[in-house]
This record gives sequence, structure tokens and C-alpha cells, in this order.
Amino acid sequence: MPSNRQHGRDFIQQRYVLSTMGFMALAIGYVQRFCLSLAITEMAEQSHHTVHQNAKFGTVCPDSRSFGNTTHFKKEMEFDWDEKTQGLVLSSFFWGYVVTQMPGGMLADKYGGKATLGLGMLFSSIGTIITPVVARSYGPDALIILRLIIGLAQGPLYPAMSRLLASWVPVEERGRLGSLVFAGAQVGNVASMQLGGFLMRYTNSWTSVFYAFGVFGIFWLMFWFVLIYNHPNRHPFISQREKQYLNRAIDTVDPDDGKLSIPWKSIATSAPVWGLIIVQIGHDWGLFTIITDLPKYMKSVLKFSVVENGLLSGLPYIVMWLVAMGSGFIVDSMLSSQYFTVTCIRKTFVTIASVGPALGIVAASYSGCDKVLAVASFTIGMGLMGTFVPSLKVNALDLSPNYAGTLMAIVGTIGCLSGVIAPYIVGIMVPNSSMEEWRDVFWLSAAILIATNLLFLQYGSGNVQPWNEKANRQYKNSDINNENNTDSILKPL
Repeated sequence: MPSNRQHGRDFIQQRYVLSTMGFMALAIGYVQRFCLSLAITEMAEQSHHTVHQNAKFGTVCPDSRSFGNTTHFKKEMEFDWDEKTQGLVLSSFFWGYVVTQMPGGMLADKYGGKATLGLGMLFSSIGTIITPVVARSYGPDALIILRLIIGLAQGPLYPAMSRLLASWVPVEERGRLGSLVFAGAQVGNVASMQLGGFLMRYTNSWTSVFYAFGVFGIFWLMFWFVLIYNHPNRHPFISQREKQYLNRAIDTVDPDDGKLSIPWKSIATSAPVWGLIIVQIGHDWGLFTIITDLPKYMKSVLKFSVVENGLLSGLPYIVMWLVAMGSGFIVDSMLSSQYFTVTCIRKTFVTIASVGPALGIVAASYSGCDKVLAVASFTIGMGLMGTFVPSLKVNALDLSPNYAGTLMAIVGTIGCLSGVIAPYIVGIMVPNSSMEEWRDVFWLSAAILIATNLLFLQYGSGNVQPWNEKANRQYKNSDINNENNTDSILKPL
């Protein structure tokens, strides 16, 4: 008869504990990453001449008076930063984020994702807490440097999480568990907008969001370092049943962290890798444009108050989260049916995640001052982007479980260059913050989303690549020429 302790271990599946903690890691990371997007609308006012010029350069919407009994108040903003300066402040996070993804992925593959992710989140949380002091005491230049440092700290987040998932989650469960983990990003977006809006309104201070979200990150870290382990074979609390199941189900991951030689040449000449990189660029451009600049559009063009702005800017991410979770179960069901290949499923759901947002944001730009139609278009369009979670976000695990951290780092590093460029480009494209200028911004994002998706349809794959094995291990079946073994840069799929 099994002991009570063993029964408890069987009841608590450690891969679910990892997935839950990973979900929280992404949520906290994103709330710290993007809380500034809403806060900056209460920190820095648009230039005084902008409101006047809006009438000259395009449509001007009336002030909002329709949301509940919200009291609209006018106050002088604390900082006199123009649109270009605000764009630099918003984009500076990604300057650092680009730099540490590759080192973070390599560290995660060699030494495990637990410490790599945990230490990064520690520095991110501390940086978030001190943001108000830095902004007030040292100005925008110092804030840009601090945001860059927070970006450096968060660079390893996705690569380290991908490495942990590759070691803990079988392919048959990646749809729903991968969706759970990566949907944490959408929950973080919602919290940064909606909870951030309420915090600023009812504390009457933009500083509250940074203190609250930073402290919560420190609190979460205490549980992360106690509960999480890099591999099932090293977990002291895992049941023997779950350990045996995972060792059978995940036979493409080598537990010998630190002993793998990364096949750089094979990765660099892999068509599926480049297909994934390209579609990640498009996805990040569309997503980061909306996350960083939708609150500004809601305030400067549609004239929503801070509470309305927070609530309504967060709606797309609520729908995105629901779509991500639902599509995760659909993907797992499709895989279990064995009627669809992994490649077919990944390409289908990536296409929905690209075309849906493209159509939604363009439709919103033509809704004029119809605030209901604009919010509905943003919400439906960006909500459909949720299908990227069980497709694009787990594709690195499909291609190479052994090098998932490094591969996610490569893809993320190149893809998030969009986050560096997009906010700055938007600042240049909307000097007057007119509706017509914003329409050009949304058309550009839509074109990038669709073009990059077409290239993924040509080159993407859902198959484990031959270079997933150790560099010094030779394939016994060298004459295999099927799709699993011929995904090179010279052969599109």
C-alpha cells in the first residue's frame, strides 16, 4: 500500500506545478515590461500644439463621457517629454532585451532554466521598483538606461522557459500546457493595463504600478527557487510514476546539461529556423506596436480617460488569453486524432494569428470616432493572435527539444528587434497624433504581419530536425531523405 507521502506526490504532478509557475513568470515579466505603456500617458502630456494641429491634419474625436460614472479630471503632467522622447523611453527596454536572449538561451541549455530565469526576474523586479525614483531624480536619459537594464534582465525569460518546457512537457501536452505558460504574457498585458489603470486612478499616482508589480515579482521568486527543478530526474518531490512517464515520453531531450555542443552551422542553414525567425519578426512588430502604443491611441485619438484606457486597452489581451487556452486544447485534440501533421497544425494556427490581427487593426483605423467599433475591431483582431501560443511559441520545441533554449533565443533576439524599431517608428509617423497618421501605422503593421506569414507557410516546419542530436552523435539511418531530415535552407517545405 502506497504511503500518504507517495500518494501526495502522485496527486501533485510536477509538470503542472512548473507550468503554473511558468505562467506566473510570463505574467509578471510582461506586467513589468509594459506597465510603462499606460503609465506614460499619465506621466507625460502630448505637446500643447498637437491638440490644435489635430484639427488641421485630421479628424478629432470628442472627449469621452460614456464610461460609467467616471470622473474626468485634468491635471498637469509631471514630465514635459515630446513624442520622440516617449518613443525612445518605450523602446529602450528592447535594446537590452535583444542583447541577452542569446546568452540567456545558451546558459539555459547548458546549466538549466531555473537559475537563468530566476536571476533575470530578480533584477527586473528591482528595476521596476526603482523606476519612479529614477524618472523623477535623473530624467528621461536615466530612465532609458534603467529600462535598457530591465530589458537585459528579461532577455533570458523565453529561452529559459522553453528549455524547461522541453525537459518537462511531452509533445502531446505542449498545446495545452504551452498555451497555459505562454498565455501568461496576455494576462500580464491585461494586468498592466486594467489593474494599472485602477491603481493610478484610485491612488492618484502613476508610481503605484511600479511599486506594486515590482514587489509582487520579488514575492513570486521565493516560490520559484523552492519549487522548480531543471529536469524530472533531479526533482526531489516528483512521483516515480510521473518520472517514468516523462522519461518515456520525452526521449529527444538529453538531461546532461552542460555537455551539449550547439550545432551552429546546422541551425544557421535550417529553412524551418529561418521561417520561424521571419514570422516572429512580423508577430512581434504587430504585437509590440499595439502593446506599447494602443494606450496612447486610446487617449490622444479616441480621448478615453485613464480608467477607460486601462480597461479597454486590456480587452484584446483577455480575448487573446481565452483564444490561446482554447486553441491549445484544439491543437492537442488535432494531434491526438492523427489526421493532421504537426507542420500542418502549426502553419494553420500561425496564419490565423497573423491575418486576424492584420484585418482587425486596419478595420479599427477606419472606424473613425465610433469608439465601440474601434474597441471591438482591436479586441477581435488582436484576440485572434492568441492562436500563436500553441503554434509559433512552441515551434522551437518541435524543431529541437535539445536546443530549445538556444533556438528560442535566436528567434527571439532577431524577432524582438521589432520592439526596438516599432515604437520609435511610430513616434516619427505620428508627430501630430492624428487619426490619419495612426491609420498609416496600422497599415504598415498589417502588411508586415501578412508578408512574414507567407514566408512561414513556405519554409516553416513542425518536425524534429536531425541536428537535435548531440553534435558528436551520428545518425544510423543516414539515407533517410524524408521531410524530417531534409529541412535545409535550400529546400522550402
